[in-house]
Amino acid sequence: MGESAMIRMVCSDLDGTLLRYDQKVLGERILSQIRALAAHGIRFCPASGRQYTSLKKLFAPVAEHCVFLCENGGVLYENDRVLAKTPMPRALAEEIAWDFWNNSDGKGEVMLSGENTSYLMERGLGMTDRIRFIGNHYCSIQDPAQIPEDIVKVSVYLEDGVDAYVDRFVPRWRQANAAVAGPKWIDTTFANKGIGVRAMCRELGIGLEEVMAFGDNYNDISMLDAVGMPCLMQTAAQELLERYPNHTPCPEDTIQTLLDSLKD
Repeated sequence: MGESAMIRMVCSDLDGTLLRYDQKVLGERILSQIRALAAHGIRFCPASGRQYTSLKKLFAPVAEHCVFLCENGGVLYENDRVLAKTPMPRALAEEIAWDFWNNSDGKGEVMLSGENTSYLMERGLGMTDRIRFIGNHYCSIQDPAQIPEDIVKVSVYLEDGVDAYVDRFVPRWRQANAAVAGPKWIDTTFANKGIGVRAMCRELGIGLEEVMAFGDNYNDISMLDAVGMPCLMQTAAQELLERYPNHTPCPEDTIQTLLDSLKD
């Protein structure tokens, strides 16, 4: 951690990294650490596929010390203000949504994300329960053409898991940064977490080399590749563990090491 004095922002993925997939509330340890980071002038940035409403609720006790990379980098927020947004071309977003819907063997549901609303094409397979669980603002639709705003992300929720569908969807939609985002999710967006963290750094005047970032999945690669100090969860796929030398059982342990190094 010899470079720790240079860190000015800490970014972290949520689901599978700061949170277990069945966990709804952040632990007091990370909340205390975010306050301690702020006392040293270090910003904390949740970097997630979740929308702003969900993230703001989750980090409510420390939101004043955070900036938010939402929708896998599609929308950036600070103090309820949009710092930057990367919409998808509308026709492409609708084409991807229909492909996910029609070619997931009846086992996929589709979520299209606006600036702060999730638009759900439902089959009753569990997606809506998950969206309620994480606290997104949402509404149900039958056709992507009904969405009255820019679309920043299109996702498919796969009831039986992503394994049987990765080869079907990820290569086909590489132009839209298709990536596995969790055990049951594949996301597409014209942003990614790397684009998001670069834009955030520009907005805040922070160098990428001054950023520590945590992730656990393939949709975190662009962020981990962009920053000066990437760190991967020990639970990540072997391919990812081989790609990044710094591993951790939980981000709080590594953040504590950073904080300890900053003590006088």
